[in-house]
Amino acid sequence: MHAYLFPGQGTQFPGMGKELFEKSKLAQEYFKRANDILGFSITDVMFEGSAKDLKQTKFAQPAIFLHSYILVKTLGNEFKPDMVAGHSLGEISALTAIGSLDFESALKLISKRASLMQKVCEHENTGMAVVVGLYDVIVKDICNQIDGVVVPANYNALKQVVISGEMKALKEACEKLRPGALAVVNLPVSGAFHSPFMEPIIEEFRLAVEETEFKKPICPIYQNVKGRPTSNIELIKENLINQLTHPVMWRHTILHMIEDGATEFTEIGPGHFLRRLVGQINKNMKTHGIS
Repeated sequence: MHAYLFPGQGTQFPGMGKELFEKSKLAQEYFKRANDILGFSITDVMFEGSAKDLKQTKFAQPAIFLHSYILVKTLGNEFKPDMVAGHSLGEISALTAIGSLDFESALKLISKRASLMQKVCEHENTGMAVVVGLYDVIVKDICNQIDGVVVPANYNALKQVVISGEMKALKEACEKLRPGALAVVNLPVSGAFHSPFMEPIIEEFRLAVEETEFKKPICPIYQNVKGRPTSNIELIKENLINQLTHPVMWRHTILHMIEDGATEFTEIGPGHFLRRLVGQINKNMKTHGIS
């Protein structure tokens, strides 16, 4: 069974999508539509913007979605998923790829999600860091010892956990984790995603989700909150909302996909982060990338 994976924030890079735009008329059409839908030139930011520009949530999220979705459209009938999953933002990319959302609805929802998250980022001094080489229980225990809000946000692999929180607490947690870890690295994101800091935007995002039309997808999606498959529209929507304040259970997601019959994984979008994680979770699994 063939599983497709869609990356999330942090995989953006300057110049992303430019080569795709130059080589494909179909890509040009979608990029131009995106500029119209968003009300600003996302192509200018993607093709000419700096890494600092693209780090901003309001630009990073639609840029990554566009990169992934347009790649899917260029595949045409070659895209035949048995199951899909997306990492954080990538969950909306995945849902659009399998027909649960149409392009315009997805982009509007992402724009709303990104603007809400950006608003939190501008009012709170927060961030995220990845911890490599320590078991998640150790990372969680040290976070619990910190005076301030810092929590595990992404359970990416057996010994790779992303933590999220207010900058002072995040820095203190990193200092405590660093001696036992292989690496502790700050991430190129502008806020504390998948943490209690996203709580103030939940109801507004819920309203945006409820106003968006979802259709039954062509295959199951394994969502971040539980890591289990679903095709149920109401559950899909609830999981999307809960994802904002809950950790991304990525390792559990991949293990459940393998348990349910996945034999190969293809990552669609910028970078190769998810492919590497699959390799860490199961070294024998066949992985590909379309970027």
